Amino acid sequence: MKLGIALSGGGIRGIAHAGVLKALEDNGIKIDIIGGTSSGSLVASLYAMGYSPYYIYILFKRYAKDIVEINSLPIVSGIGNFMMNKKVCISGLKTGETIERAYDNLAKRRGIKKLKDITKMPLVIPTVDVKLSKEFVFTNQIPENCEEETSYITDISVGKAVRASSSFPAVFCPCDFKTHKFLDGGVLDNIPVLEVKKQGAEKVIAVNFKADDVDENSNMMDIAMRTIDIMGNKISEESLRQSDFVLTISTDKTGLLDIGKLDKCYQYGYQATIQNLDKIKEI
Repeated sequence: MKLGIALSGGGIRGIAHAGVLKALEDNGIKIDIIGGTSSGSLVASLYAMGYSPYYIYILFKRYAKDIVEINSLPIVSGIGNFMMNKKVCISGLKTGETIERAYDNLAKRRGIKKLKDITKMPLVIPTVDVKLSKEFVFTNQIPENCEEETSYITDISVGKAVRASSSFPAVFCPCDFKTHKFLDGGVLDNIPVLEVKKQGAEKVIAVNFKADDVDENSNMMDIAMRTIDIMGNKISEESLRQSDFVLTISTDKTGLLDIGKLDKCYQYGYQATIQNLDKIKEI
């Protein structure tokens, strides 16, 4: 039986996915196919390249501060430039170039340049072309009997793919690739269960994040994160129905870019998996 796992987006909370993978490995559960959206793609791509879950956690800790705090571009005005495919970015938004460079270097260590060079396991990473209002999927293997091959892209660097899928609106600029302008894959497919199934997975575990409760002590970031989680889970309702088990992780009001809770989020993912281990083994 081929077991797949689909990792949702969720900002810095995505490190919890490494905790999930570590708990599965510690208990002899082998993943054959992996997919991830946005921050889920950051973990999924490293795992597919052969990096261990604990080392992925270490890498997150190493690069998180750089990704969050630098690489903003100055103002470039004119929405018309965007529609005419000229390079444009709003002041204060991050370019995502740090993510791209870091992942290209990590891929190079494994002798990998493009997604199609990954051979350990099938990998799927959703993104959205904001100009075409269409989902594209970066992958190292186009699924058999695919009716829409043009929506799959294999000839792209690992860094560019994860940068595109992680270009969260209002935080990161759109990612340019050929004629495309890509934004966060969570806009249309926050938990890529169906794409993981297309790659041959017979059972799929979906991993998402619990929408934190809002109370009188909640701040604007708490409300924003709850809104993001509600939207992401609503978008992914069909994916969740298609999965064989949904592992929902509570991360105690961790903000989108709250790098101070990296350690806790890793443990949240590990502990949630251990607590649901018997149910996971049943499938």
